[in-house]
Amino acid sequence: MGSLTIGQVARMGEVNVETIRYYERQGLIPPPPRRESGYRQYPEDTVSRVRFIRKSQGLGFTLKEIGELLALRIGPDTVCSDIRKATEVKIKEIEEKMETLRRMKDVLSGLATECKGRGPVSECPILEALEAKCGDYRPITEEKENKR
Repeated sequence: MGSLTIGQVARMGEVNVETIRYYERQGLIPPPPRRESGYRQYPEDTVSRVRFIRKSQGLGFTLKEIGELLALRIGPDTVCSDIRKATEVKIKEIEEKMETLRRMKDVLSGLATECKGRGPVSECPILEALEAKCGDYRPITEEKENKR
């Protein structure tokens, strides 16, 4: 099996045909040669590239970051520490997101505790806090900016 159709690549890579086209437009998959009929002829290694992209996305890498990883992968001067550095940057981003989510959860838990679940909506402490100008429940992004 020398070359694959877009449908075969999609099936083997467990993605939609449109995903293959999208990856191609984003430069993550090189444009394949075409048969005389105009159909794309993908090399077999395209499947492993699609799987690499999917796994990387599953770990939180953006398509831009995945493109950078792919470029590092083929770079003649790239060493393993370059890949490790990119991974450590992603870990830091994930930790920051986790901290932001934890703070959001704490605020929402506090609001849920304040609400007794009775009375008219006009007296709902959750809605009141969300409508307040800043008070005790500033948006998480605002808290983060103030700490800088």
